[in-house]
Amino acid sequence: MTLDKALFISQEITPYLHASPLATLCRDLPQSIQEKGTEIRTFMPKYGAINERRNQLHEVIRLSGLNIVIDDNDHPLIIKVATLQPSRMQVYFIDNDDYFSRSGAGAGLETETHPADNDERIMFFARGVIETVKKLRWVPKVVHCTGWATALAPLYIRRKYADDPTLKNVKIVFSVYPGEPVEVLNSRMVDKLKQDGFADEDIAALSEAASIDAAALSRQAIDYADGVVAATADADPALIEYARAKGKPVMDFPGDENYADAYINFYNTLPE
Repeated sequence: MTLDKALFISQEITPYLHASPLATLCRDLPQSIQEKGTEIRTFMPKYGAINERRNQLHEVIRLSGLNIVIDDNDHPLIIKVATLQPSRMQVYFIDNDDYFSRSGAGAGLETETHPADNDERIMFFARGVIETVKKLRWVPKVVHCTGWATALAPLYIRRKYADDPTLKNVKIVFSVYPGEPVEVLNSRMVDKLKQDGFADEDIAALSEAASIDAAALSRQAIDYADGVVAATADADPALIEYARAKGKPVMDFPGDENYADAYINFYNTLPE
């Protein structure tokens, strides 16, 4: 497989949010792969804490305007974009006043300040990314998801959008991190996903979980991933073992430097 196009769906990216191992890798990895000749698209939520003026975000009118229905309510999809310098890598932001504009610049992320909505927030984010990629008429070879907030994207790609030519043949990779402290999500999330067309067997990792937390979401993502990456040296061993038990190819932590080739090689070894 020639990696000509890769889609990165990220929970957070620095410098738009404070640096963390996750946010730093979500900036550095796609930049490094872009520098090796691959065309990149990168998406993250447009949290209210992101200063739009300082980071030079602007709305992409031609991509905005779609309404996404969750729990019988319409939520307008707004797409914004910024360019990271000096790499000139474009970052697309999924925005909506109901889910991502409740905290002002400098405040905590909505996932922390309004956790009761996290189930719908990550449903909206996953669908928003996919609908935008479809509008772009851009066909990636690999979709790499990083962070629990991205964990529904593999499910949507493999089930709801299984026959869409944009994503039909894509390879999905999910990154595993140390256990993330996320409040238990709304128990009605399973019902909301069923309203969106999923059957019990589609969402078994969530419907059979004692509670829907970051680990359950990660298991759900792993179920539909073609490969799993230990993104840090201390990546959650239980999730890595879960991936191996499911027969998923796993890439061990490649180190903190010069890792782009390891990722590209891993992408290229995933079964067609």
